[in-house]
Amino acid sequence: MFGKVLIANRGEIALRVQRACRELGVRTVAVHSTADAEAKYVKLADESVCIGPPPSGQSYLNIPAIISAAEVTDAEAIHPGYGFLSENADFAERVEKSGFVFIGPKAETIRLMGDKVSAKDAMKVAGVPCVPGSEGALPEDGKEIVKIARTVGYPVIIKAAGGGGGRGMRVVHTEAALINAVNMTRTEAGAAFGNPVVYMEKFLENPRHIEIQVMADTFKNAVWLSERDCSMQRRHQKVIEEAPAPEINRRAITRIGERCAEACRKIGYRGAGTFEFLYENGEFFFIEMNTRVQVEHPVTELVTGIDIVQAQIRVAAGEKLWFRQRDIVVRGHSIECRICAEDPFKFTPSPGKITSWHSPGGPGIRVDSHVYSGYTVPSHYDSMIAKVISYGDTREQAIRRMRIALSEMVVEGIKTNIPLHQDLLLDERFILGGTSIHYLEEKLAAREGASKGK
Repeated sequence: MFGKVLIANRGEIALRVQRACRELGVRTVAVHSTADAEAKYVKLADESVCIGPPPSGQSYLNIPAIISAAEVTDAEAIHPGYGFLSENADFAERVEKSGFVFIGPKAETIRLMGDKVSAKDAMKVAGVPCVPGSEGALPEDGKEIVKIARTVGYPVIIKAAGGGGGRGMRVVHTEAALINAVNMTRTEAGAAFGNPVVYMEKFLENPRHIEIQVMADTFKNAVWLSERDCSMQRRHQKVIEEAPAPEINRRAITRIGERCAEACRKIGYRGAGTFEFLYENGEFFFIEMNTRVQVEHPVTELVTGIDIVQAQIRVAAGEKLWFRQRDIVVRGHSIECRICAEDPFKFTPSPGKITSWHSPGGPGIRVDSHVYSGYTVPSHYDSMIAKVISYGDTREQAIRRMRIALSEMVVEGIKTNIPLHQDLLLDERFILGGTSIHYLEEKLAAREGASKGK
């Protein structure tokens, strides 16, 4: 096991990784910007290093500064968390070449799965079903693009090969709009991701977002740890996640999970990862793989009993997985609500000082958060300030416990989206389970329309 791990991230995930390290007896190094100097995880770390001013490009995305911090503190490994540099193959490569262990997949694996075109090709070889679309990148010839679209069938979606986080995609409903949409997406992709390559997929009208959590070691052992339903989204950003996914045949889930585990073996995957699928009319269609720990990993931890972050660290240290597929048993149900510093219905950010903070508790409630009373939420980063996770023997119990937890939670001084979550937990369609990825946006649009009509 490592003696010391540097955590190259901030916020709740930095504290989550720190706790996993402490339980393993591993010392931690927190890196931080000047805006995060008073953060809880910085104070609790064994050592801390300031790596730059508030802008991410000068701190949490500053590779030389992070490597230097690892060198001066004699860290042995670097955990990237999620976001920032967690799926940056160049960073993973620099870490390894500098003599440290990157707690995640190999750089070549991140490159393979980070490019959506090569990822789909790899999944097809592994037998993982993909959304119908272009065979690789779209050609330059407009006539050929039109032919491909006619074969796929409208509506189609144009996606950036290097995109992610809901960016770099455009839905096209008619042939007349096709070429302009392709050109615009190429321009945006080149500017945002440094990669203008785009591809085409069939646009599924009302799919659900289902993902499979995997874990693999360096000895070609790979298992899948249940599935999650992340369909409650706004602008491709997840709002509520749950495990297991309601109203899906367990045999179908098992089949797709086994294919994901086998794909990990074929590509030589190492560490935690997530296969993301669109699910419609009883079929799964692969869309991308996230080669890191997910924000929503706690719901899987609660229903399987596997500490995913500790598993990441142990696998990176060279250990074999200590569990097999037959050991993974899903029990109960878990729901996660992302608590963000923003207006609950206008979604404008609400940074500032938290004057009062009270975390909920009680049976089956977990709160992952780095904030406290007196903490100032900076304006420079993602607005998520906490994750409230409930667990119950049944989905109904998990929902009831989450309602109670949110009613107990106190956050004063800033606005949060807690009222939105409370609204959704009383929503009849959510209570039934199985809403599509468009449901929340349609609900919000209807709400806005009703308010304008008054």
